[in-house]
Amino acid sequence: MELRAKKSLGQHFLNSPSALGKIVAAAKIVPGETVLEIGPGTGILTRALIEAGARVVAVEKDDRSCSLLSDKFKAELSSGALRLHRGDILEADRGALGLEDKGYALVANIPYYITGMILQTFLEIAPRPNRMVLLVQKEVATRIVAKDGKESILSVSVKAFGTPRIVATVPRGAFVPPPTVESAIIAIENISAERFESAQTSIPRFFEVVKAGFAHKRKVLRSNLAEASATKPIPELLKELGIDANARAEDLPLKAWFDIAK
Repeated sequence: MELRAKKSLGQHFLNSPSALGKIVAAAKIVPGETVLEIGPGTGILTRALIEAGARVVAVEKDDRSCSLLSDKFKAELSSGALRLHRGDILEADRGALGLEDKGYALVANIPYYITGMILQTFLEIAPRPNRMVLLVQKEVATRIVAKDGKESILSVSVKAFGTPRIVATVPRGAFVPPPTVESAIIAIENISAERFESAQTSIPRFFEVVKAGFAHKRKVLRSNLAEASATKPIPELLKELGIDANARAEDLPLKAWFDIAK
């Protein structure tokens, strides 16, 4: 059975042994551990993860793919090496999938149009994976790691929970059909909510402050933060924290955001 990619689902099936090897190597799979795969498609990554020793929990929205995978992985489904669930990962009950907080890895070639929602859902809400290895748009990967030294809401949001790094870039020709943009493999490691506990601030409060800080790109930080609730005047607060009153949100390191939120 040949599976044709559906544009409506953002499907671009990986078809590169080289890229596949880099994803699995970056995942650092420990034999027997649980790995969540989103949108397994034709099963090329699923097979590689199982061969690396993972016990894969795959969630697939496309009924055609589910039928294909059910036939292709009969032995693995029978042995428990693979569990296949039909449905939308953004609506799935991760507890019902048997996923425990920091007790699994997330490794996937995800539909690019839901990259932001995947990151938000799996970083902000438990049960979180202990690490992620994802195929995303190269531009998005670059923004996450902030290679130019300029932070964004996206980069701060990811770094608040884990340590991101770009593993490798992946050319358009590595997919069927080829996407219109270049891609990259990104790893986010050491994922946890411990930074929020140490800073004595809640996740909602932290993001209230960050979103206010980045609200207007051309304004300096003190002007943007004036729109957020604060216990003292913003200029006084920034001075106490040793933050330049004329600084812009993109120039602040992660620690400064936690200090302001606290």
